[in-house]
Amino acid sequence: MASTSTQSRLDQALALQDPAQQQRALSDILQTPAGPRDDQLLKDQEQAIVKLAQLYRDQKDAPALADILKQSRTLVVNLAKAKTAKLIRTLLDLFSEIPGSTELQIEATKESADWAKNDKRIFLKQNLETRLVALYIDNQNYKEALNLINSLLRELKKLDDKMILTEVHLLESRVHHNLVNLPKAKAALTSARTAANSIYCPPTLQAQLDMQSGVLHAEDKDYKTAYSYFYEAFEGYSSQDDARAVPALKYMLLCKIMLNLAEDVALIIGGKAAQRYAGPEVEAMKAVAKAHEDRSLQQFELELRERKKELSDDPIIRNHLAALYDTLLEQNLMRIIEPYSRVEIAHVAELVKQPVRDVEIKLSQMILDKVFNGILDQGAGCLIVFDEPEVDKTYDDTLETIGHVSQVVEQLFQRTRTAVI
Repeated sequence: MASTSTQSRLDQALALQDPAQQQRALSDILQTPAGPRDDQLLKDQEQAIVKLAQLYRDQKDAPALADILKQSRTLVVNLAKAKTAKLIRTLLDLFSEIPGSTELQIEATKESADWAKNDKRIFLKQNLETRLVALYIDNQNYKEALNLINSLLRELKKLDDKMILTEVHLLESRVHHNLVNLPKAKAALTSARTAANSIYCPPTLQAQLDMQSGVLHAEDKDYKTAYSYFYEAFEGYSSQDDARAVPALKYMLLCKIMLNLAEDVALIIGGKAAQRYAGPEVEAMKAVAKAHEDRSLQQFELELRERKKELSDDPIIRNHLAALYDTLLEQNLMRIIEPYSRVEIAHVAELVKQPVRDVEIKLSQMILDKVFNGILDQGAGCLIVFDEPEVDKTYDDTLETIGHVSQVVEQLFQRTRTAVI
C-alpha cells in the first residue's frame, strides 16, 4: 500500500512545473523509510533522487548535488551492487555539466571512493578512483594523479582486470604527456594497447586510445600518422554520438595545417561526416587554415585573439599553433630579408607588422640556428646579411682519397698474406 502511495506521490512530483515545489515533493519521497523487500519503493526513490539531482544540475547548484550524493548512500544499502554503481556514476556525471565545480566534484568522488572501499565494493571503488584520476588530470593535480595511478595499477595487476587496466594506463599516458615526459607517455600507451588487445575494447575506449596515439605522434612532428589516428578516433566517437568527436575533428584539421595542406581543410569540413559537427570550433580551424594559406601573420594573430576559447584554451591546439606561428614568422622574415645585404630592423618589423624587439629576438635566433648567415648591428639598428659561403670540398675529397688508399693497402696486405701461406 505504501508503494502505491509513493508511486502516486512520485507521479505528482514529476508533474509539478515549479522547480521549488518539485524539489520539496521529491525530498519528501526520499524521507519515506524503505526496507530491502520494498522493491517498488526503492525503484521510485531511485528515480526521485536522480530527478532531484538533475534539478540541482539545471540550477548549477553543485553543493546541493554533493549533498544528494551523500544522501544516496543510505538508499543504496538496499540496492543491488550493479544498481548502486550505476546510480552513483549517474549522479557524478551530472557534476561535469556544472561549470567551475571541479574541486567539489573531486571531493565528492574521493568521498564516494572511500565509502565504496569501507563497504567492500571493490569494483565500484576502482571505477571511482579511475574517474578521480581523470579529474585530477583536468585540474592539473598531476602528483596526486600519479600516486593514485600507481596504487590502482598494483591492485589491477593482481585482479587482472584488463578493461580498467587499459583505462588507467591510458590516463597514465595523459599525465606523462602533460608533464612533457614523452618516453613514459609512449610506454604507458603501449601498455594500454597491450591490455586492450586481450579483451573486447568498446568503441569509445578504442577512440580514446587512437586519440592519445595521434597526440603523441603529433608531438614527434609526424603529422601524417597523427592524422590517421585522429581520423580513427573521430569515426569512433562519431559512431557513438560522443561530443569528443569535435576535438578529434579539430586535431585532424590541425594536422593538415601543420603539413602545409591548408587547402584540404575545406574538403574535410565539407564532408558528410564533418558537417554534423559544424560550429565555432570547426570555423576557428578553418580561419587559421586561411591565415596560414595566405601567410598572413596579422590575420593569424587576430584569429588567435578573437577565437581564444576554441584555439588557445585547448593546450594541444595552442602548443602546435605556437610552433606554426613561429614557422610562419620565420618564413615571412626570410622572404623580406632575401633581397638585402643590409636592412634596417625597424623596416623589417614594419613589413611583418611586429614589434621591433620581437623581430630582433627572432632574427638573433635564426642566425644562431644557422637559418641564414648574418649579424645584427644593434648600434646602427641594422641586419647585415652575408652571402652563403662556398663549401670547401678539399677536406672531404682528401678524406675520400685516404679511404680509397686504405682499401687498396688492405687488399694488398690480404694478397701478400695469402701468397706467404
